[in-house]
Amino acid sequence: MPSKMSKPLCVFLFCLLTLCAALAQTPQFVPFQSAQPVLTAMRDALPPELKTTNPVTADAWNKWVRDRDKEIRGRIEGGEAETLTNLLRLGVTYTKEPRISFVDLQNYGKDREVNSLAEKRADDLIRALAGPRLSEGMLEMRVFLEKKGFSPATPDGRKKIKAYLLANLAHQRDDLNKWGAELSAKKISIYQGFKDRDISTDSNLYPDYTIELHLRKMMEQGLLKPGSVHRVAIVGPGLDFVNKNFGSDFYPPQTTQPFALIDSLARLGLADPASVDVYTFDISARVNRHIERARKTAAAGKPYTIQLLCTPLEQWEAAYRAGFLDYWQKFGDRIGKPATRIAVPAAAAEIWNRAVTIRPGVVMRITPVDMNVVYQTLPLPPQQQFDLVIGTNIFVYYGALEQALARANLATMIRPGGFLLTNEILPGTAPSKLADSLQTSVLVAQGDTEYVYGYVRQK
Repeated sequence: MPSKMSKPLCVFLFCLLTLCAALAQTPQFVPFQSAQPVLTAMRDALPPELKTTNPVTADAWNKWVRDRDKEIRGRIEGGEAETLTNLLRLGVTYTKEPRISFVDLQNYGKDREVNSLAEKRADDLIRALAGPRLSEGMLEMRVFLEKKGFSPATPDGRKKIKAYLLANLAHQRDDLNKWGAELSAKKISIYQGFKDRDISTDSNLYPDYTIELHLRKMMEQGLLKPGSVHRVAIVGPGLDFVNKNFGSDFYPPQTTQPFALIDSLARLGLADPASVDVYTFDISARVNRHIERARKTAAAGKPYTIQLLCTPLEQWEAAYRAGFLDYWQKFGDRIGKPATRIAVPAAAAEIWNRAVTIRPGVVMRITPVDMNVVYQTLPLPPQQQFDLVIGTNIFVYYGALEQALARANLATMIRPGGFLLTNEILPGTAPSKLADSLQTSVLVAQGDTEYVYGYVRQK
């Protein structure tokens, strides 16, 4: 029978190990010497702050990189506001009103019925946020509003929140329309399409499926060997709650990509889930806190539960549909076991759901690190460099210069022969020890192909 001190001792040891890990993995800003080759090669793409001297000086770089990191981190707050807007559009737990589709969103401000729908949903959401018993996601949104000085507890506060919600809805509409127009006119690259948008943490399972397909292809071509992956990093692991694509609010905020990757590595025989080390790099305090709480709960012997959501579409190609649904059904079988799912409300009936619980020992393999991989780095000794780095739907928030900086910076943290995998092309116009490698294309539907781009670290 365990002693009464066993749990406190486990928690103490967990905190001690976490502190040691944090001390060993302290990011620092990319030094000028490392960035200089990229800055020289991309002189024409430099921002005005770095064009004041020719060549760029260390002082100018050191100031710019810190200012820019602060600016990028400020875009996280806008991403939180977008999550709140998605809750207004797509939430089903607090209202009986229909959801606001992308088509409705484009007509907001021009269509009387859509305007009325938005008003009603805003009133219902504010009423719910003022309630005494809030879900985890709802509570996070109320805390977000309160930090901005809004309170749903007073008439004046509710009035201000409603104006804020509807203004953000209009902003999302305008942002979507502008993005679509610029893509159509080819004024921006799809791989840099969000470089001026706020940074959202929402996620889904679809990129994780394409990553598994790519890993399998790498094994078939001899690029990866069984048991060869021991240390992995994930850039921007995501924290899903009412994501903008078929999202809802009936499940709690959750991170899936770290577990999806460990599960895939185990299924393919590339890594042992009991010993693989996984680091997540993120600038969102909300994401990092969530993973840290999951680790703390796991240290006390409790598993992590994931709701596995997907929305099969009629236009999907038969091969993609069969492959993805097989992946969805198997998800978690190497790192956990099936769990009781949260029932999908009738208003979100197009969403399919199943659930798994992840073993505590697997959760403990994940360590969050607060780091922006464009501007910050970890000076790792060779034995601590990564075999594999994954970054999906994250580099799209940066322009070409910053993507080139990320490519060069990540190369310093990947062991020779290791790989970076991403679903966005990273420019190769600047010096980098990451060479183009295997590319995978996956036909989802007519006119919709997903890609994974591989980059291999040279010696």
